[in-house]
Amino acid sequence: MNSFVLMAKVISNPELRYTSDTQKEITQMFVEFEGGRLEDSSRTLKVLGWGNLAANMKTNCHEGDMLIIEGRLSTNTFERKEGFKEKRIELIASNFYPIHQSSGIKTSAHPNTNFDPYKSKDDSHYNLNQLNDNSTISDNDDPIPF
Repeated sequence: MNSFVLMAKVISNPELRYTSDTQKEITQMFVEFEGGRLEDSSRTLKVLGWGNLAANMKTNCHEGDMLIIEGRLSTNTFERKEGFKEKRIELIASNFYPIHQSSGIKTSAHPNTNFDPYKSKDDSHYNLNQLNDNSTISDNDDPIPF
């Protein structure tokens, strides 16, 4: 199954074109997304939309927008003028969801450094797995019951 979901930033306004034979709408844009680790550089990917989705992308997507894009990956192979074949990965979109910065959704892949795993959001209780200050584990105590 080829299913792909990506959160990315639009780096070029969508371009709407029509196929020459059936005049079906097709939109292409480029998006940028962060790597999985902090030291990874960001990557660029071409996104294609067809039909009604193409018109929606042209109308509702703009450079700088953050989106969640659903679709499938496709490989496009073409001959370079230097005489060798090149392959490029494209995302054929099936849907997209704008992420509004004012909605409170954080779009950064960096971890929240203020997170306390033992505290609830309203400070009303602590995680039951937390050891209290009077707890000690000696070499004779086996914390695993089996």
